[in-house]
Amino acid sequence: EVQLQASGGGLVQAGGSLRLSCVASGLSFDTYTIAWFRQDPGKERDVISCIASTTGTTYYVDSVKGRFTISRDTAKNLVHLQMNSLLPEDTAVYYCAAAATLSGEFHVKPFLYDYWGQGTQVTVSS
Repeated sequence: EVQLQASGGGLVQAGGSLRLSCVASGLSFDTYTIAWFRQDPGKERDVISCIASTTGTTYYVDSVKGRFTISRDTAKNLVHLQMNSLLPEDTAVYYCAAAATLSGEFHVKPFLYDYWGQGTQVTVSS
């Protein structure tokens, strides 16, 4: 059974940093791409970063490029999202998700992801 567990959210001032973690069990990074999405109340869930299966190729949405870094620890089945220079507009509930993909492939649409962790709230105060 595939399970994802996200953690690391919290309250931080603008300009601060947080590191989100996603523990993945029941899957291999050789065959699953992991992504982070975020969602504001009443809005769609949007992808912010992916790390592709096998190759570890990364993707970032423009609004977080240069500020966020996605990484994975294969030995621990962990994926991190290091978030620096946080802005109030980064405030949202963040979710990690997994999708079975070909090597090096990633998806940006939430409906293509098979498994989801529970959300973790990130609040950035101005």
